[in-house]
Amino acid sequence: MIHLFKKDLKLFFTDRRSVLLTFLLPVILITLFAFAFGGIGGSSKPAPVKLLVADLDQSNSSESIAAKLDSLEGLVVIPQSLEKAERSIKTGKYPAVLIFHPGFEAAVHSGEELPLELMYDRSREAEIGMLQPVLMGTVMSAIGKERVASNISRFLNKNYGFLGEETREKIIQDVQGGENDPTSSMMQSEIKMTSIVGNPKEANLGLIQATAGTAILMLLFSVAGLGTSILEEKENGTLSRLRYSPISSSTILYGKMLFTYFIAILQLVVMFLFARLAFGLDIMADVPALVLMILATGFAVSSFGIFLAAVSKSRQQAQSLSTLIILVMSAIGGSMIPLFVMPAIMRKIAVFSVNYWGIQGFYDIFWRGLPLSAILPKIFVLLGIGVVMTFISLRLFKLNLLRLE
Repeated sequence: MIHLFKKDLKLFFTDRRSVLLTFLLPVILITLFAFAFGGIGGSSKPAPVKLLVADLDQSNSSESIAAKLDSLEGLVVIPQSLEKAERSIKTGKYPAVLIFHPGFEAAVHSGEELPLELMYDRSREAEIGMLQPVLMGTVMSAIGKERVASNISRFLNKNYGFLGEETREKIIQDVQGGENDPTSSMMQSEIKMTSIVGNPKEANLGLIQATAGTAILMLLFSVAGLGTSILEEKENGTLSRLRYSPISSSTILYGKMLFTYFIAILQLVVMFLFARLAFGLDIMADVPALVLMILATGFAVSSFGIFLAAVSKSRQQAQSLSTLIILVMSAIGGSMIPLFVMPAIMRKIAVFSVNYWGIQGFYDIFWRGLPLSAILPKIFVLLGIGVVMTFISLRLFKLNLLRLE
């Protein structure tokens, strides 16, 4: 038994790449999940929340409140037109816009309902949750005190005009500073909250994430196995016999990729149909965009499977490498953890994965309801990934796989 143990141990450590993957994979995943859940740099300050502000009132009150918000630590105020702000939120660039509607300053002094609105994306609830206390605790407090002071001042001027100015100011301060501060009851009712992305009656955020994220994750594993099957043909001698036929090396690779591409599309179609039949996902919301996204995603993912076969020297090596790359891409790309709950640094890293572009494309269709013109950039990125990886795979295929021992 000891001899067998020593033999297997020697064989294991002889394969340096397998040893590296065995210990490197968990280290990488621990690091990624630590970043995602905020376990790294616990003492460091979180990334500031970016808030768009559309000031349609253009008054001293709205400008002073916007400036006060911008001075707060952890909050960055970005002035923007309402039309552009809505477009930015719907495309996922920013979480919310605070709108000062016309008549805001007049309402502050008159005591009427404030034309103040926060438009937001419900999929960015983590950021909105951080934003609400800031708005309620800072903006509403300032507005409330000003409104109460204005109302008391008008009342005193009308009914007790004989009182001196200092006396009236003292009364206003005492009322505002007491235990029953009138401003505290106004905190929760002054800002109108409006979600402009995703209809809660028609779109299920969790279902979209589960379907898109899982579909691409499992698709990567499937095409990795299909693509690397060409290495098994090399080991069995099938590839050697194909080389002596009139078929070129490019044709061999494209044939394998065509098969992988077909299975990828079929798998995506089946998964979306299942989500429709079992959970009611509205896959008919934008059929042309969905078809193009499926075709582009299938092409990018199938090219990845062929790429793994081209860079590996054996099927075992390809399996280890594919596990490492797929898990890392899925962790940073949003398949395992939704991007809207990740910190800013993870969302920036995510663009280097196939998962990100595929998942965000399906989000644009099912959640954001964007037109095809707004989804095309993600489709072109996926097609570009497929073209680049196919070109690299063809070069490596000629150099490595056809070099028979």
